[in-house]
Amino acid sequence: MSASGAVQPGHPGAAVGPSPAAAASPATGPLFRPLSAEDEEQQPTEIESLCMNCYRNGTTRLLLTKIPFFREIIVSSFSCEHCGWNNTEIQSAGRIQDQGVRYTLTVRSQEDMNREVVKTDSATTRIPELDFEIPAFSQKGALTTVEGLISRAISGLEQDQPTRRAVEGAIAERIDAFIGKLKDLKQMASPFTLVIDDPSGNSFVENPHAPQKDNALVITYYDRTPQQAEMLGLQAEAPEEKAEEEDLRNEVLQFNTNCPECNAPAQTNMKLVQIPHFKEVIIMATNCENCGHRTNEVKSGGAVEPLGTRITLHITDPSDMTRDLLKSETCSVEIPELEFELGMAVLGGKFTTLEGLLKDIRELVTKNPFTLGDSSNPDQSEKLQEFSQKLGQIIEGKMKAHFIMNDPAGNSYLQNVYAPEDDPEMKVERYKRTFDQNEELGLNDMKTEGYEAGLAPQR
Repeated sequence: MSASGAVQPGHPGAAVGPSPAAAASPATGPLFRPLSAEDEEQQPTEIESLCMNCYRNGTTRLLLTKIPFFREIIVSSFSCEHCGWNNTEIQSAGRIQDQGVRYTLTVRSQEDMNREVVKTDSATTRIPELDFEIPAFSQKGALTTVEGLISRAISGLEQDQPTRRAVEGAIAERIDAFIGKLKDLKQMASPFTLVIDDPSGNSFVENPHAPQKDNALVITYYDRTPQQAEMLGLQAEAPEEKAEEEDLRNEVLQFNTNCPECNAPAQTNMKLVQIPHFKEVIIMATNCENCGHRTNEVKSGGAVEPLGTRITLHITDPSDMTRDLLKSETCSVEIPELEFELGMAVLGGKFTTLEGLLKDIRELVTKNPFTLGDSSNPDQSEKLQEFSQKLGQIIEGKMKAHFIMNDPAGNSYLQNVYAPEDDPEMKVERYKRTFDQNEELGLNDMKTEGYEAGLAPQR
């Protein structure tokens, strides 16, 4: 069953002009300010707008803000003092991400129903147990909870029920029965699965157990299909002609990009580097002259290895923090002593030291936007503080721990300081990938041998 067109919150209205209050206090500083309850200067802009319910003038409030370590967003709220109608929605103000994202959440308790969810216009929401789907672009973006998503779907289905009962009674009865099933899910009558698939990569589902791994939530990043790219208004890339091979090892290539922080024009440098006792990698670094933001990313210069790689290092000395480290986009990181796991694609590809990666992990988990401010859970804040302290002890060499890098593609590396001899504190294992791991890497559908035989009858 589809909820396409069932929920139509409507546009806030046609803008007439800014209110005197908004005009009297021009915005200072950056356009998108970090979301914070302590920032008194961050005030919404008020615009007089047409109410689409009574066609009299109401008020739209716009707040341009930035959720730390997530995205720039525009939060809008409309209210009409004449008829009491109101509407809220959220729109992503950041760029479309390089990959789409799919969140698969198994909802088993009321705690799962209270998870924060950012759902953009382009996201598709599904509940497989009920064969229920809310297609992309049928609803406005929303900052809500899992329970809020279900309540919104129920409201949309109930919207035209009085008319249906009068015109098509049989269809109305089936919809009433389906609404009852959705209400049962709200009461947690049975566990169910919620899938949010967003080709733009700008949706988000909270992990309330951060920094620990969330066993109920599976996050999958994928490459968009040509149809999804067209749906998002992205121009399909034309096939490029093969250029003559050049020796790029001694040359730094430069190309123009946009800064991921302020979106100003910037320049990215790219260099092919040979790592001793490993392989060639591509290092890309961007430095924005406008805001000073710096970023670097590492991609493997070779193919996917026949076997996956699991590297286990027993951290026993502060000198271990100086080991060079290459973490590919397909590599996950575990620290068993802290019950911590960093999934694939998080933090992207990095060429740094062990200390640098651990500091990036500490910054990532301790500044989670859903554990800061007035709405944070005290228990979560205590866990994050404890996690940060223990991670700091590992970095300072005061606590021994195991650091595990698991890369199904086999393109990650941790320096062996005893090379070419074996490192007594480091264990490198090669393993055969599972079907699911090959599926995530896109290898199951890749045919590299005998493919010409299948094309012969078509010639």
